Amino acid sequence: MRQVIIIGSGPAGYTAAIYAARANLSPLVVASSVEAGGELMNTTEVENFPGFPEAIMGPDLMAKMQEQAERFGAEVLYDDVVSLDIDGPVKKITLGSGATHEADSLVFATGSAPRKIGIEGESRLSGRGVSYCATCDGFFFRERVIAVVGGGDSAMEEATFLTKFASKVYIIHRRDELRASKIMQERAIKNEKIEFVWNSEVVDILGDEAVTGVVLRDTVDGSTRELPLDGVFVAIGNDPRTHLVHEKLRLTPEGTVWVDGRSSRTSVPGVFAAGDVIDPTYRQAVTAAGSGTVAALDVEHYLAGLGEAGAPDPAGAEIDGLADAATLGR
Repeated sequence: MRQVIIIGSGPAGYTAAIYAARANLSPLVVASSVEAGGELMNTTEVENFPGFPEAIMGPDLMAKMQEQAERFGAEVLYDDVVSLDIDGPVKKITLGSGATHEADSLVFATGSAPRKIGIEGESRLSGRGVSYCATCDGFFFRERVIAVVGGGDSAMEEATFLTKFASKVYIIHRRDELRASKIMQERAIKNEKIEFVWNSEVVDILGDEAVTGVVLRDTVDGSTRELPLDGVFVAIGNDPRTHLVHEKLRLTPEGTVWVDGRSSRTSVPGVFAAGDVIDPTYRQAVTAAGSGTVAALDVEHYLAGLGEAGAPDPAGAEIDGLADAATLGR
């Protein structure tokens, strides 16, 4: 029987683990068997995480976070949670291996997954020229012509990184202006290998065994044309990973896990959530880390309030009730 289990190993999960371990809660971190480290494992240079003025590669940052959590006593398990039982005071998780673990509390920090365009050619050619990770697959496109779909920071970062390998990189965007931050826009615009394709959306990806091109539809006049390519990198955003908690936890209209105000408390006592899975707006490594801190502190408060019978004591309930009232009053 654990005091706390943390599901997820991104900035939120590992920061929660660091704080929980330092509070002698001996957290178990279920890091996933294939996606350990979260989305930063697919990121190149991270320039905006405090403390790294020379930037740090995403995988290196996550390795340091894991090392720090383990230093204080967190246990990291490389497996996948396939089901949850969170109705009672004891929270139970079942892993892909068939093993089960129980805890008094749970931190849900599963992050988000890359959003897909949703067209037939995309799924058919995934892994055969269609990719969602420049750092994973960029090497395979040396001296090739490729495209990045999207207009945000991630798309600009992917395109700029891919110019290290590709002979030419198109950035395909639905509008005539970008959502990306100014500094990321300027880097992409100044790069001689990058060409922008404005007011265009990908309606089909061509190829039998590998990508040979895309079909573009003009978002202004509706006309279509083909653009020959060797690869397509999709960078159009992310969706929260909430499949494990559908009909178990309250969700927001945006599809993220609902939490009480600025806390990490979900709709089920003893279950807390942190990181991108609760954040439809900011979705930064540093905000996820801060959210993980909140979750660990909330867990510590919750566990301290558990009585001998396993229920929150009246003082803890009163504090939670005041928080609920304040949230409803906003």
